[in-house]
Amino acid sequence: MEAAAILETRALTIRRGDRVTLQALDLAVPAGSVYALLGGNGAGKTTTLNALLGFVPAASGQALVNGVDASLQPHQSRAHLAYLPENVALYPYLSGVENLQYFCKLSDIALDKTQAHNLLTASGLAPDAQGRRVGGYSKGMRQKVGLAIAKARRASAMLLDEPTSGLDPAAANEFAQSVLQAKQGGMAVLMATHDLFNAIQVADRIGILREGRLVAEFAAHDIAHNELERIYLQHARGVVEVTAP
Repeated sequence: MEAAAILETRALTIRRGDRVTLQALDLAVPAGSVYALLGGNGAGKTTTLNALLGFVPAASGQALVNGVDASLQPHQSRAHLAYLPENVALYPYLSGVENLQYFCKLSDIALDKTQAHNLLTASGLAPDAQGRRVGGYSKGMRQKVGLAIAKARRASAMLLDEPTSGLDPAAANEFAQSVLQAKQGGMAVLMATHDLFNAIQVADRIGILREGRLVAEFAAHDIAHNELERIYLQHARGVVEVTAP
């Protein structure tokens, strides 16, 4: 029996003025799985995440988080979510530990220093960096603090927007391992990305968006990197009748 979806869109259509930015999108992400959403700039990836966050209303269809309609009940749906943007906004004059404790306090989560250190270590941030000011962190280190905040919230789902953009290969691989840990912990993860290698490395399913439409979808284990690259590029060039092997 297939697990129930934690993140789901049902015929989701988003409009901005007269323009359709997302057209009848159907996707589902069960607990303990990762879905990678690929597509060029303007394809609708971030719009999909914003719809699930309740930031943009549905013109028709639904964006659901744990069965809660994000358009109708955005505060309730966001209670189940952790969100990691491309650039994690942290306070530069606070340390990694202090940032984690501060953002947890905003969510009414009590976290002592030992718990904060343990969460940061579990998210891959080296112990000797945790007490330093975030202003001196690399992007990869800031992402790890963001992951620790997500874990502290005990969310059932996580949305990632271009999480490996600007990371070197070693940092991208470390981030991928952290996402896999979140998956193994039962989290549903929806990742909007341009990173084809990272998509194959961590995802269970991959979808390709073009001009707001889902034009291809397949299991990640069914496709090699070079074949995914071929399909992705053909869709990006406007050839939409491509099927995965």
